[in-house]
Amino acid sequence: MSGSPKPFDPTCIFCRIIAGQAPASVVYRDEVVVAFMDIRPVNAGHLLVVPLGHAVSLADLPAPDGRRMFTVAQQMAAALRRSGLRCEGANLFLADGVAAGQEVLHVHMHVLPRFEEDNLRLTGFAAVRSHAPPPRADIDEVAAAIRDALGTA
Repeated sequence: MSGSPKPFDPTCIFCRIIAGQAPASVVYRDEVVVAFMDIRPVNAGHLLVVPLGHAVSLADLPAPDGRRMFTVAQQMAAALRRSGLRCEGANLFLADGVAAGQEVLHVHMHVLPRFEEDNLRLTGFAAVRSHAPPPRADIDEVAAAIRDALGTA
């Protein structure tokens, strides 16, 4: 683990929201996470699930908090479908690090309600997948490196 969560970072907008020092439209809160509406939604109902402790990256987030974040995101996606908002599907999206597109340096998961013809295109994977797959040996080598890093080779 590269670090551990801090209870509060005064320079972080999400920490200020959690502390009640900045406005938010909160949908859910428990002892581990809070879910609130994104102020720049891609579709109506776009919300964020954020751990209460300040953790910049997934590596800084305790595993139980990460599990709770995902569980709540799953519950939020189900609630969106039942809400009466236009929601025929959902994307759960987490950018881990600036290079991955993370804009607020407090780990968080987007829950994006989706519907046919919403004009939202998540093209990153499509662009990568348009290339020919690498040889199986290369894929196996990468898998082995990840297994080694997990300590389960």
